Amino acid sequence: MALKCGIVGLPNVGKSTLFNCLSNAKAQSANYPFCTIEPNVGTISVPDPRLEKLEALVKPERVLPTTMEIVDIAGLVKGASKGEGLGNQFLANIRETDAIIHVLRCFDDDNIVHVDGSVDPIRDKEVIDYELQLKDLETVEKRLNSLARTAKSGDKEAKRAYDLAERIKRHLESGESVRSMEFEESEWPHVNELHLITVKPVLYLCNVDEASVKDGNKYVDMVKEAVKDEGAEVLVIGAQIEADITEFDTFEERQMFMEELGLTESGVNRLIRSAYKLLALDTYFTAGVKEVRAWTVPRGATAPQAAGVIHTDFEKGFIRAEVMKYEDFIKYGSEAAVKEAGKFGVEGKEYIVQDGDIMHFRFNV
Repeated sequence: MALKCGIVGLPNVGKSTLFNCLSNAKAQSANYPFCTIEPNVGTISVPDPRLEKLEALVKPERVLPTTMEIVDIAGLVKGASKGEGLGNQFLANIRETDAIIHVLRCFDDDNIVHVDGSVDPIRDKEVIDYELQLKDLETVEKRLNSLARTAKSGDKEAKRAYDLAERIKRHLESGESVRSMEFEESEWPHVNELHLITVKPVLYLCNVDEASVKDGNKYVDMVKEAVKDEGAEVLVIGAQIEADITEFDTFEERQMFMEELGLTESGVNRLIRSAYKLLALDTYFTAGVKEVRAWTVPRGATAPQAAGVIHTDFEKGFIRAEVMKYEDFIKYGSEAAVKEAGKFGVEGKEYIVQDGDIMHFRFNV
């Protein structure tokens, strides 16, 4: 699955520093590489300690973590929805992402000028929300114009799509993002056709100074209060600290530095995992002497759908899935021991994959 998270924010809030830290994730943890596809796009691996334990038991020739793309989207300014600054490029890039990491400046520093002259993360958030809502409003209005004649002609499906677009338009005009709306399952195909930006899930990342990296500060509290009804996660990271971490040559030096700050792991690792969680994804594993590998599936995927992530033939010719729970495999130490303990499952087409399942597929094409 080609999953993509976009990093957005006003200029000088720490987006590029954060992206550069992600690009140096390999320096922080050699098992999790990063590769740059374009100057502002990179593929980064999702840290998962379970892979290390599976590697220790199975001793495979190679280990492959699951990945996602991170996009550093050009800094937004007021008027972006009308093409100001790099507005059109920004909005085209963000439309292609699956989720949004919204970076907010939550630190004071006279040496780093804020584009609006003062530090106010709520104002910054509202600027970006407003621009994205305006762009979505433009999209919805175009859709309404194209549906109008068909909807009036008595076409029931067109009428449903038109009424839904009208409801979305009213919601946007009230200053709310589409992600805060509730839709029936039958409405989602029409919603997805619109390719709206504000329907995407969002993670708010508060970029703080060193003194605030552990417990936050007044700006972080403001953000948490402002987004409490959105159901969005708020993550606190010091982008400059993350940049400092990447400067150390050894794992031991990095660990010592983090311990001095009262941190148990880098913010970058927490960010990657949070972004993965934001996309409502689960991980299952395949484990053999050739390869231990993590695979990504949408939460609620069936066994055939999970098989299809490896190869479409696996899904087409699916017969059954042989399933072990990660905890059981670690506890008993081998597939044979799991079978002996009666913990080895054989599942059919209706089986819903659980995060951490170790799976082997039987298929016939």
